[in-house]
Amino acid sequence: MPGSDADTGTGTHLPRTEDERLLQSGVEVPSIAPGMGVDAWRVFRIMGEFVAGFEELAGLGPAVSVFGSARSLPDDPYYEVCRETARLIGEAGYAVITGGGPGLMEAANRGATDAGAPSIGCNIELPFEQGMNPWVTRGIDFRYFFVRKTMFLKYAQGFVIFPGGFGTMDELFEALTLIQTQKVRDFPVVLFGREYWAGLLDWLDKVMEERGMISPGDLDLMLVTDDPAAVVEHLMKHSAPG
Repeated sequence: MPGSDADTGTGTHLPRTEDERLLQSGVEVPSIAPGMGVDAWRVFRIMGEFVAGFEELAGLGPAVSVFGSARSLPDDPYYEVCRETARLIGEAGYAVITGGGPGLMEAANRGATDAGAPSIGCNIELPFEQGMNPWVTRGIDFRYFFVRKTMFLKYAQGFVIFPGGFGTMDELFEALTLIQTQKVRDFPVVLFGREYWAGLLDWLDKVMEERGMISPGDLDLMLVTDDPAAVVEHLMKHSAPG
């Protein structure tokens, strides 16, 4: 039935992920130790995933996280421009971090490899659509979205957001929330593709800001551009390597 733990809503039954198991509520689970259930023990797996990510990326140096659709094919106009942008980012002295998957993530990892820069992939366990692309030179697999998202932010000096779907929006708005609340400072966020982002930015301006849901000037937290060189210039203005 729709909403069951193995149904995507399309009639296709897929295996449950660790995120799904973690978020499932109202389910009785067997006790592993007196007074401690499965959810409590799961904390150790989550902790281990944080430790593995921290250990792998601790010595990475300056890096930029690049996000975009996993569904974009190599003939998508944004694929080559994403690759070119990532190449310039790598040549400027940054590592490139992506979600490790196909589409524009692949393009970014490919661009980093073109520049001889570290090409990092933080892959996520999904029942569909995701697998590490061949241009990743250092890959890490994660079970939990929130652990993976911490790595994107903790080890990056900025975000570059190419056109994408819900996952891309999630990364964008998490970064903006942290900047707005001053949990992170001097953290550049670039939206690439004026035409793609125009409708969203118009809504943020004419609905969200006009109704006082965000402060005047909050939209200035983002640079919007179609120019790969402008991306690198903006990143270096806020967080030049070295």
